[in-house]
Amino acid sequence: MYNHQNHYESDKAQAQIFSFQGESEVTEHHVMLHVTDPTLPFADQLYAIQHSLQELSSQLGVVYPVFMRCFISDASNQEQMVRDIFSDLPCALSIVQQPPLNGTKIALWAWIMTNVKIQVSDSGLYAVSHGSFRHLFSASNTISAKDSEAQTRLIMERYCMQLGVEGLSLEANCIRTWFFVNDIDNNYHGIVKARNDVFSGQGLTAKTHYITSTGIGGRQADPKTSSVMDAYAIDGIQKSQIHYLYAASHLNRTSDYGVAFERGCYVDYADRRHAFISGTASIDNKGQVLYKGDIVRQTHRMLENIGALLQEADMTIEDHVAQMIVYLRDISDYAVVKSIFDQHCPGKPVVFVHAPVCRPSWLIETECMAVKQMKNPSLPSF
Repeated sequence: MYNHQNHYESDKAQAQIFSFQGESEVTEHHVMLHVTDPTLPFADQLYAIQHSLQELSSQLGVVYPVFMRCFISDASNQEQMVRDIFSDLPCALSIVQQPPLNGTKIALWAWIMTNVKIQVSDSGLYAVSHGSFRHLFSASNTISAKDSEAQTRLIMERYCMQLGVEGLSLEANCIRTWFFVNDIDNNYHGIVKARNDVFSGQGLTAKTHYITSTGIGGRQADPKTSSVMDAYAIDGIQKSQIHYLYAASHLNRTSDYGVAFERGCYVDYADRRHAFISGTASIDNKGQVLYKGDIVRQTHRMLENIGALLQEADMTIEDHVAQMIVYLRDISDYAVVKSIFDQHCPGKPVVFVHAPVCRPSWLIETECMAVKQMKNPSLPSF
């Protein structure tokens, strides 16, 4: 068994790779692909990403990723080109306008697994099957409606129906959601209200649990789209395998200020643990924003909060984090933030993108996923 970080480079792209091999047949890789020449036209940058993903997948002995997210700089002119070039990949494809901050027009996160079967289920969700589990992915979900609240409510209600077709529920099976909000400073409140209402109707409360989530600025090609949702659920999971993370010494419960999501969770299998950390910012255990206007101190506090959440899962940033997405409100903060990450998270698969956080005084937010070797013979294999 192993987990390690690796590096890939072609003439026009490079990648950071985190790989984990447990005792089951499934090896997983998290890949962050970046273009190396920001002066290339978008079509050439897109081709460089697509070609490098093919080459890298072949080197890893894998045909397809199971989930991908493309971060692009101009959805109106780029989104359809991305869909076209990846149309032959049988996986959930998330596309969001969150410009990479290294000056390029596109970056890609790919979650890759070996020895799994991928198919579109009857519900329309992408099902990744191995052993007794099906990992169900859904990406770039939108519905036309009058505002962010109505759009979010309809998206979530449709998703609940899709889970129902699979014999699953939001409360028992959904592990992770992402909400991308166009004009977040004005539209986030509607998304919060719709999510709270749907959760309440599905039996998710502060006394039971919510779902690990990120709500962040981002948009698609249609300017009328205010809300976009990605989601991940697991068929075959038992409640005893899912544990929620609080880090009460550092963070408060989100329900304290009327928002319904968990700070993080981890899922245990026979040979591995997956931890999912929600978008995390510079906040204290009373829900107050710390170090307003100071990007350096906010970044350090944010990393401290992430470390505290991972510690509850007996994990660390250094040893177990497989991928990180860093969201910045102000693009001019990129250089200083990258220098901090280079020091504290060297070699990690990470992407820095322009995406405002849900509170204007938060200058930075980061989400991540971590993987750790485990020996739980009483649990089913991944």
